[in-house]
Amino acid sequence: MRGILALGAHLPHRRLDRTTIAAVAGGGGGKGTRTVAGYDEDATTLAVEAGRTTLRDHAGPAPDALWFCTATPTYLDKTNAAAVHAALRLPDEAVAADFGGAARSTVAALRAALGGAGTTMVVAADVRPGLPGSPDESAGSDAAAAVVVGEGGDDAPVLAELIGAASRTEEFLDRWRTPGDARTRQWEERFGETRYVPLGRAAFAAALDAAGLDADAVDTVVIASPHARAARSTARALKLADGVLADDLGATVGNPGAAQALLLLTAAVEAAAPGRVIVLLSLADGADALVFRTTDAAAGREPVRPVAAQVAAGAPIPYPTYLRWRGLLATEPPRRPEPARPSASAAGRSEDWKFGFVASADRSSGVVHMPPARAPMGGGPIDDMEARPMADAVGTVVTSTIDRLAYSPSPPIVFAVVDFDGGGRLPVELTDCDAGEIGIGTRVEMTFRRLFTADGIANYFWKARPQRDAAGAVVTTAAEAAG
Repeated sequence: MRGILALGAHLPHRRLDRTTIAAVAGGGGGKGTRTVAGYDEDATTLAVEAGRTTLRDHAGPAPDALWFCTATPTYLDKTNAAAVHAALRLPDEAVAADFGGAARSTVAALRAALGGAGTTMVVAADVRPGLPGSPDESAGSDAAAAVVVGEGGDDAPVLAELIGAASRTEEFLDRWRTPGDARTRQWEERFGETRYVPLGRAAFAAALDAAGLDADAVDTVVIASPHARAARSTARALKLADGVLADDLGATVGNPGAAQALLLLTAAVEAAAPGRVIVLLSLADGADALVFRTTDAAAGREPVRPVAAQVAAGAPIPYPTYLRWRGLLATEPPRRPEPARPSASAAGRSEDWKFGFVASADRSSGVVHMPPARAPMGGGPIDDMEARPMADAVGTVVTSTIDRLAYSPSPPIVFAVVDFDGGGRLPVELTDCDAGEIGIGTRVEMTFRRLFTADGIANYFWKARPQRDAAGAVVTTAAEAAG
């Protein structure tokens, strides 16, 4: 049986209250919140976090292919999936390729993976652009999601099998963005609606026919589309029973473009009992419908980072700060020289450390060296080290400082010295926190981020972020000891 073996998603820490937009932008906004990628996040870093979550949920062999889907890539003329591959420490023989440019690429990649061979990870991420006060700004969002597709087995059973699929394609102008443009343009909404609704109905009916099912057998319908009005109209046209249409998370998360289909599918599978029929209907430059049935492996499954829990978490961000992070509000930078562009040769020599966060440990003493070293600190044989992956390690802040002078896209910088559980000490920058939240004893975990961009080169490395409890409070060693 071939199907989905693991799923995971990543929602950024920050949330923008839409009601705060109009007072600054003079219009736009609305109700609810949207997720906001940090100043040090982009589609690549979001994809890494979703991939890490998914791999923690995957007990089978490592994927032998990685397909990355995004409409907001960091690079053109360079494979963005290669950085995701390196950060996830996938095998060298695993192919990494971009499926990019449009929201439909995500469902196309998923369907290709389901129809292929081997074990494939499909990951999608977007940082949605939009001018201040625009509908895209308020309705859009930033997020990532990933699935691992394969044959399944005793160690990694299939959670949801594909039992039917269908597509409909038609050329028409709905949404478009030219390379280098910061905004997406859209034709009059009613025009796209008249095209999407019949395409969606046709794909939905054809997929159910391929699965040998009637509409009454469907338990959950997930509709993903960058055209919200068309999605609502299609849902009405399908005449779904009460409770069948899944929440599109528009009021709490927003629409994350290329990541929406996988995000909503992940949420639906996480909430489904065995034997449930889930239809993913994507309306983007046509219509694609995929019919899944959850298996017995879904019973009692506990996701690593459930979508529902991530939706309920997060912290607010002021609208002016959001504009500054997006480069839409120019502010005075720190009066220090901006960093020079990263060296390609230096990055190539330290790929395992820079992207995979792999330290070294002395074979004789077990002492962990961060960054990795050839010679042990206490003396001893040269090159008698073993690799020690640290990306999933957690640690404790032993001292910290707030630097208001060093260059940063979002000053001030919070630096800390972290002692990792099981060995290893490292001075590291913190993220996803306010300066006042960090102190001695704060528990932290690692996250892949963009340090800065210089000469068009994104300099990626790892930062630490505080661990938080279900209420969003920072976890400390004292709190951990108290249970």
